[in-house]
Order: sequence, then C-alpha cells, then structure tokens
Amino acid sequence: MTDELIDILNKDYSFQKTALKSEAHKYGWLHASVHIWFYTETEELLLQKRSATKIAFPNVWDVSVAGHIGTKESPLESALREIKEEIGLEIEKESLKPIGTYHEHQQFNPAYIDNELHYIYKCKLEKRFSELKIQKEELTALKLIPIKLFRQEIKELNHDYAKHPTDYYLQILNNLEQ
Repeated sequence: MTDELIDILNKDYSFQKTALKSEAHKYGWLHASVHIWFYTETEELLLQKRSATKIAFPNVWDVSVAGHIGTKESPLESALREIKEEIGLEIEKESLKPIGTYHEHQQFNPAYIDNELHYIYKCKLEKRFSELKIQKEELTALKLIPIKLFRQEIKELNHDYAKHPTDYYLQILNNLEQ
C-alpha cells in the first residue's frame, strides 16, 4: 500500500487534521475518497478487478476508478488524477457528473478499518475500451457489463463484486438509469 498524506475529517465532514493514509486505516479515522463510475452509450458499466494484493476487496470487481483524496486536494482534482493513474484517461472536469456522497465503514482486519466518505461521480466513457491502460499496482483487469445485468447480480449473495452495502450500489444504479 502506498502511503500518502490525506485529510482526516470530523463527524460533520469538516477538516480535522492531516495524517498518513496508513494511520487513517489503522485507527479507523474518517477520510475522503472518490468513486468514478464510467458508463457507455450502450448502457454498460466499466468495472475494475482489484489487485489480489489489496487489503480491501482483493481480487474482486469494483467501481471503475477509485482512490483517496490527497491532502488539500478537491474531490474533483482527485477524481481527474485517479482516472489518469488507474485507466490512463485524461478527461475534462465537465465530463464528471456528481452523484452524491456515501459514508461507508468496514473493518477488513484488526489493523485495517475503512471509514470513508465517498464522493461519487458518473462519467460517460467516450474512448474505446481498447484505449484504456490499467495501473498494474492497483488493478488486474477491466470489463464492461450491462447495467441491468450488474443490478441483477449484486442482489445475489454469492457475487464476485466488492461487498459495498446494497444501498450504495442502488444509489449509483438509480442515478445511472434516470
């Protein structure tokens, strides 16, 4: 896990202090991240398969692009940086449409607590799938899946997706299908 400085938040999501990402996960301190969901004109979602070395959700399919918001970085700046790092795309900030936020708290092991406020965006995938370049340290594959099939599969208990709460997924899917 790459360590970096991130902002720690109070319960009201205001700035509290700056700390290392590793400390935030060790102590379960609230911090912010970005989640970007790419969709196609043909109603498909872009998913990434997380690296097997990840502590949170290893080797499963998850949001198109995600990452921590660096200290003093805006959610929008972070989203643009993460998109370039993880899938090799440079996009205009106007392409990102905010979906909202979601506070997720999960403990993956005694020394790794994920307590994150996700800033969620959607973005139409304007490039061909073959033009995407994966960041090998973070993910191992990308795929497109029909949105309707994804909605159906996350209802099943034994799916191969990150175990985010159902209401998180429904927030995204309901927004994408509007």
